Amino acid sequence: MVNPYRYEASVKSRVSDELINTYVLRPVAGVIVRLLYRTPVTPNQVTVASTAAGILAGLAYSGGTPEAVAGAGLLVTLKDVLDSADGQLARAKAQYSRRGRFLDSIGDFVADIAIFGGIGSGLYANTGNPLVWLWSFLAFAGITLRVSHHVFYQTSYLHLEGSYDLNRITEEIRSEDLREDPLTQRLQSLFQFMYGWQDRLMVRIDEACRSRRSDREFLQRWYSDRLALRLSGLVGFGTELFLLMVCSVFNRLDIYLILNVTVMNGVVLSALLYRRCHLLPRLNRD
Repeated sequence: MVNPYRYEASVKSRVSDELINTYVLRPVAGVIVRLLYRTPVTPNQVTVASTAAGILAGLAYSGGTPEAVAGAGLLVTLKDVLDSADGQLARAKAQYSRRGRFLDSIGDFVADIAIFGGIGSGLYANTGNPLVWLWSFLAFAGITLRVSHHVFYQTSYLHLEGSYDLNRITEEIRSEDLREDPLTQRLQSLFQFMYGWQDRLMVRIDEACRSRRSDREFLQRWYSDRLALRLSGLVGFGTELFLLMVCSVFNRLDIYLILNVTVMNGVVLSALLYRRCHLLPRLNRD
């Protein structure tokens, strides 16, 4: 007999998660998970559906009309909800796997390429200004690195809590990974190509922020600081894509690109400065 579905058991820690995930996206995703819980649908199939929604959003953005852009924004939100639902379904059904972990992240990368490629294409068709391609690329690079920042600190916190052991903070290929099935190994290699350099960059930035201190008590307090986690949570996928959806509905992708490249990067800088200039001195004094 299948155990009854419990929403609280299907979500990540409220401490490290984004506020918009906790109060909006995950409850909506929970409705989907409840519907799928007793069906044969797997978390990986939901991941594929999430990626497909992102690709369709990119195609809609390339249309460039106000109606197409608004529709694309709604597809972005659908992608985001399904992106929450796949992990929640995996936790609810205890079907989490290394394959699913890599498929999820690769799907996000593919969807981002489609979305920002579509934004650039639609804006160029409307304006004829080649600079929109540069802005679209900077927005794509920005969201990719900012989400990696959020994921690094969220995963580091969850590892301290002992609730995220299957996924590593960095995913270098190890000897035990060679015992995985061939598809999982190929997905991990592709993941490393897309994200490996980003993970290593986040590790180096974090080491610089904490002056390479690594004693256990310090790290526990460093990665579990509530305000630092909240600041990092402002640049997770949920918040980032919600901002894109709002600007899309109002057909102001120009404003979105400016906010992406300026304000959202400013949020990351603020999070890093908080750790370096406030949290580190405080922990050093204690």
